[in-house]
Amino acid sequence: MDWQALRLSLLLGVLTVALLLPIALVAGRWLATTRMRGRAVVEAALTLPLVLPPTVIGFYLLVGLGPDWPIGKAWTALFGDTLVFNFKGVLIASVVVNLPFAIQPAQRAFEAIGQELRDAAATCGHSMWRTFWRIELPLAWPGIVTGAVLAFAHTLGEFGVVLMVGGSIPGETRTLALSIYDRVQAFDNAAAARMSAFLMAVSLVAVTASFLLGGRKRRHD
Repeated sequence: MDWQALRLSLLLGVLTVALLLPIALVAGRWLATTRMRGRAVVEAALTLPLVLPPTVIGFYLLVGLGPDWPIGKAWTALFGDTLVFNFKGVLIASVVVNLPFAIQPAQRAFEAIGQELRDAAATCGHSMWRTFWRIELPLAWPGIVTGAVLAFAHTLGEFGVVLMVGGSIPGETRTLALSIYDRVQAFDNAAAARMSAFLMAVSLVAVTASFLLGGRKRRHD
């Protein structure tokens, strides 16, 4: 087991989920309640990471975060380093590629609440903010947690985007998925098999947890 790569993968997964949770709450609820034109385009854009090849997303992120484009140029001017080929850039890329995994379950959970419940809360004098915290969030939490679990598991196994944006720098950008690839390239199939089994077990636990949370939500409904 490449423990350094495992620690880096776990750190990347935790930070990705921490950054995605507020985004999932805001975007998921907005998509569930808005009726504005263009919603379908926004949903389609957020779903793109599920259907595009990781190398395509990785290429655009590599270019967009690079020193020749506004985001990368501004980062370099402010902090003196680049976003590509370091952990910070990999974290940004991880958040982008995991958007649909976090937002879609949250959106479905907020959609299941029903507008009539929000209207009833409003007639009782609850503000939108109070309704969100006291009524909607307790009802939607299984979907939100499901999204967090799926995003964490997907982060551990992400390969193409991480490789494109961060390369495979030991202690900086080499995650467990990249370490598996490196071990295969070095004909160390035993080490690759151990790390692959670990990622498979984590994925199985994550998917099982998402099904259990979904089943619990349906029983409560």
